[in-house]
Amino acid sequence: MLAAENKSARVNPVLRAENAGSWKEIVEPVEPFLEAVGQRLAQQINEFDPALAPYAEYALTGNGKHLRPTLVALVANSLGPVNDSHVTVAAIIEMVHLATLVHDDIMDEAEIRRGQLTLAANWGNEIAVLFGDCLFAQALKLAASFPTPEVCRAVAASTNTVCSGEILQTRHRRSFERSRREYFRVLEMKTAELFALSCEMAAFLSDATVAERSALRQFGLSFGTAYQIYDDCMDLFGTEAAAGKSLGTDLAKGKLTLPVLLAWERATPAERARLEEMIQNWQPAFMRRVSELLVRYETLPSTLEVLTQHLDAARQALLGLPGSNGRAGLMRLTDFLARQTGALGVGG
Repeated sequence: MLAAENKSARVNPVLRAENAGSWKEIVEPVEPFLEAVGQRLAQQINEFDPALAPYAEYALTGNGKHLRPTLVALVANSLGPVNDSHVTVAAIIEMVHLATLVHDDIMDEAEIRRGQLTLAANWGNEIAVLFGDCLFAQALKLAASFPTPEVCRAVAASTNTVCSGEILQTRHRRSFERSRREYFRVLEMKTAELFALSCEMAAFLSDATVAERSALRQFGLSFGTAYQIYDDCMDLFGTEAAAGKSLGTDLAKGKLTLPVLLAWERATPAERARLEEMIQNWQPAFMRRVSELLVRYETLPSTLEVLTQHLDAARQALLGLPGSNGRAGLMRLTDFLARQTGALGVGG
């Protein structure tokens, strides 16, 4: 959170800087790979029953961010030549991601995704939930086409983890009994897991050593965690132009992100009670009061300190890779996300 698209359009709306060229510099070397992934996804439309083709085309040819395929490409480049198996595994992971988005939109009652109506808004929840299941199944079918069962096992395990994380988050909506530790657990399961899978599978297909695979998986977990923390901050402290979506949606859905949890921890008993009441009976008018609490208790600087710690952990994981040239693209990716904290009022 995908057919071939022109290069000028592929600018990540979350990782958007004042000068988008810095993001372009990261992505430009892997553009041929991303185009190939888009084509591979478009080819999957023919794998569905012809009656399902409209849904498949709508889901598989959207204007996505391609973050996970970008990670596959950058990791593969860091270890040697990129081959067709990397394209296939990137398409598999993106299909799993797209399936989770289809289901997320149903649960969140979202009407817009990436500037267009969601699949649920177009065809209804029943069609959407069943087609999301079809996307999961097709991803696993494609994973089973590899000569080794390891790819299919890894994709299935990660899919299980992501869906389990979604269940845990849903169970804990609007509940302040949920600790920060639980917040990070869900975040790692829901978001960081597919980042880690992208890195680990790219390394596996490049015949990396066990130690290299482990280091790159850790990079994916740490970077994915930092990315989601940043996305959570954008929802509360960013602008709609920079975020590329409406703000305050997490609170509206009862999702308690790190800045809100910090405010609750630091608030007076009366403020805590009022915050809990607002979350339980959310109205858009409450956003101003919540924002005042977030500013009063300096939750943005504290949250971005945590984000920086995860980026530092991601960089540390890369130090075990051979050669500085190989890991340069991944280092630039972490540096770019770090610089975006300035857009939220804190230096990266």
